[in-house]
Amino acid sequence: MFSPFVRLVSGRLALLWVGAFVSLPIVALIVAVLQWDAVAMALLREMAASVLPGYGWTTLVLCGVVALGVGVVGTASACAVSLFDFQGRRQWEWALLLPLAMPAYVVAYAYTDFLQFSGPAQTWMRDTFGLEGRLFPEVRSLGGAALVFVFTLYPYVYLLVRVALLERAAHLMDAARLMGASLARRVAVIAVPLARPAIMAGVALALMETLADYGVSSYFGIQTLTAGIYKAWLVLDSRIAAAQLATLLLVVMAVLLRLELHARRKLRFANAKGRRVVAQPVVLRGMRAVGATLVCGVPVFLGFVLPVFFMARPLWQAWGVEDSPLPWSSFVGWSVNSFKLAAITALLASGVALALAFAARRVPDRLTRIVVGLAGMGYAVPGAVIVVGLLIPVAWLQATRPDWQVGFWVSTTIFGVIWAYLVRFTAVALHTVQSGYNQVPATLDESARMLGVTGWGLWWRVHRPLLVRSTLVAGLLVFVDVMKELPATLVLRPFDHDTLAVVAFQLAKDERLGEAALPALVLVLVGLIPVIFLSRTLNKKAA
Repeated sequence: MFSPFVRLVSGRLALLWVGAFVSLPIVALIVAVLQWDAVAMALLREMAASVLPGYGWTTLVLCGVVALGVGVVGTASACAVSLFDFQGRRQWEWALLLPLAMPAYVVAYAYTDFLQFSGPAQTWMRDTFGLEGRLFPEVRSLGGAALVFVFTLYPYVYLLVRVALLERAAHLMDAARLMGASLARRVAVIAVPLARPAIMAGVALALMETLADYGVSSYFGIQTLTAGIYKAWLVLDSRIAAAQLATLLLVVMAVLLRLELHARRKLRFANAKGRRVVAQPVVLRGMRAVGATLVCGVPVFLGFVLPVFFMARPLWQAWGVEDSPLPWSSFVGWSVNSFKLAAITALLASGVALALAFAARRVPDRLTRIVVGLAGMGYAVPGAVIVVGLLIPVAWLQATRPDWQVGFWVSTTIFGVIWAYLVRFTAVALHTVQSGYNQVPATLDESARMLGVTGWGLWWRVHRPLLVRSTLVAGLLVFVDVMKELPATLVLRPFDHDTLAVVAFQLAKDERLGEAALPALVLVLVGLIPVIFLSRTLNKKAA
């Protein structure tokens, strides 16, 4: 048996290793940016005079439109299903979550395939009505990218606003109705201000996803900061330029993360007081009911139904056709690669999350809080930033110690891509496991210690049985996120180790959109799993 001192030291060392593991990309970026020299200064001046203003302006406009769009669509749909009762409301409650299963780049491929100049929609209209030229605006544009993000990311706002309104808004609106306030005034003066922290938190999450995206911006040719990072690294072959852009993007993400955490604290404060009050929603009939149905139906139709239909069309046409262009033979290999990477990462991330959550509960000192905080920030770090942050120290070690073969392990095996996954997605598992720990009373720990159960025995005999459900959910969420992840996989995957996300992106870039439908639809089906679970959880809370 190890002494308490040895166990304490080994536990501290393990925490330090985890902290170094998850913080390496950020530390590497900071060190790279601080390495100023004449070449770096000249490159920075050149970027500031040429591409950087364009990157910044495009990113700012895109984020502004997306923030306004997801705020309006998410808030309106959440108010409709939370405050009012109309025909089909129960179905819309879960249907509004369906766009969460759609990766934004998959929606971009689907709309481009169907609505572009040579697509089925415009071709049919020209042939049927004798029209000529372009009939729809160009899909691959800044406006098209903004609409794609709005109708795939609005569920972040919808979820948080709905939770904020479930308990108290209807009750307060009843009180306002008794005082003579009109329906529009009750919504504008009571419901929306009450949900303001939730709206801010949801918008911040949507903007994080927008900034982290690479598939849509690259496919549409939008010059955002994320696309600029990859161009600086892969086209200009300049790690300093990539680090500078990645650091700028990281600062923006840190501001958004701070905003989101601040809004969540206000949201918890708003919901902390008072007992649970269940009030009857306002019954809508006639045109008001039609309006509420449209508010709920349009986002679901544009964010899920139409993209799925557009992707299923080429599969249906090619089904059973000899010499089909669809890559049926390679599909199994891509699926195996995706599922293998997702399963390994889910297991490792769940294990790290359990260890960190147990350490935070058992010894909540400063070191533990710092390491847990670093691990919890990973999801806010875009895949582009993680890639640059990992490749910079790898390049340095490869140049100084070639006998270590660091570059070989990171770039030619799955070690590098799994490392990037863990840096980004351990946060997802950690937050889920910590939510499960919040349901475990601290009195159980005290009772177990009185019976002589301490250390990892406490976790194995007391905590583990109570955290089975949270651990399974954590692994599921990480699994789905890894399946859809594109930027880090695109750069770090080993040769001949394509995943469904990478193949869908590459086929779409090669204008083989019909062939991209098969892997894209599989990603959507996998993404439906946590959506179904989330819908069931919300319905239980609302009951």
